[in-house]
Amino acid sequence: MKVYFISGLAGDYRMFRSIRLPAPYEIIHLHWIEAYAGESLADYALRMSVSIDAEKPFGLVGLSMGGMITAEIAKHRQPVFRVLLSSIRSAHELPWYLRMAGHLRLQHLVPVAIVKKVSYHKRMFTRETPADKALLRDMIRSCDDRFIVWSMNAVLNWKESAFPSPQLHIHGAADAVLPARLTTPTHLLPHAGHLMVLTNAAEINKILERELPCIGRLTA
Repeated sequence: MKVYFISGLAGDYRMFRSIRLPAPYEIIHLHWIEAYAGESLADYALRMSVSIDAEKPFGLVGLSMGGMITAEIAKHRQPVFRVLLSSIRSAHELPWYLRMAGHLRLQHLVPVAIVKKVSYHKRMFTRETPADKALLRDMIRSCDDRFIVWSMNAVLNWKESAFPSPQLHIHGAADAVLPARLTTPTHLLPHAGHLMVLTNAAEINKILERELPCIGRLTA
């Protein structure tokens, strides 16, 4: 079965370089497409879903913003399962200060250059390996400024409020971007942060290896 992976804001397929799936699942990366000015997360997700072969059973894995997109894709393409990594189940689980920022349109007041510079230099104080820090800096550097602006606006104005829970939701207990206390993951990793796909990949892989075959039997 093909399992389509969607990364988070300013990230790409390389975020999943240490993630493995048990046989017979096959990882397929969905790449970002150009966003239209003012386009909602729901409309963007629908256009993105055209790349999915929905004629055959498939799964979805979404990281951070990618998890939000899986919720919107699932409305139209009916995946066998969804897996959230460092993500949330609905817009109600966004921190109140992010929802308030979206309501006040504060995201339009901060230049993208500053956002990228802060994210770039923040790596000096995080616990990723030197190789992962270099990878993150490269993704930040190469991400299109217009896409970052659109992404921040789309996430802060996401309206999804009710959708069936994903079969798997793995979250870091120390996630400072999307706090674990605001959502209800099926698996909580102690001390893991928002970038647990890099720092805690081995733990995530063990969960996927254990749980995905069970999901397959239940949905067969």
